[in-house]
Amino acid sequence: MPRARHGAARRRHIKRIMKRAKGFRAGRSRLHRTAKEAVARSGQYGFTGRRLKKRDMRGMWIIRINAALEPLGISYSRFINGLKKANIQLNRKALSELALSEPKAFADIAESAKKALAAAPAK
Repeated sequence: MPRARHGAARRRHIKRIMKRAKGFRAGRSRLHRTAKEAVARSGQYGFTGRRLKKRDMRGMWIIRINAALEPLGISYSRFINGLKKANIQLNRKALSELALSEPKAFADIAESAKKALAAAPAK
């Protein structure tokens, strides 16, 4: 009979990995060594994905803001510049939510950005 190495601890370790590999294809869900590699890689993809999600969301907010600004006759870059000059400190997430749910309030903010641009001296 072979000597048991690590006994119950080894079994727990393997079970934990196999549980995380559930739903993977072929040997990745059945063989410990391949499952271990697949789980490690999936963790890396998950970490990267969480960072990319933040990037994608910011891009979506910018697209929404730009779409809401088009009928108001101001470009996104000039709008952001006007907000800075008017000292309006709203982040892009809040601005995009305003553009969707409260178009009148968003239009007022855009007007104050336009006024700040007009009042500030051009470089």
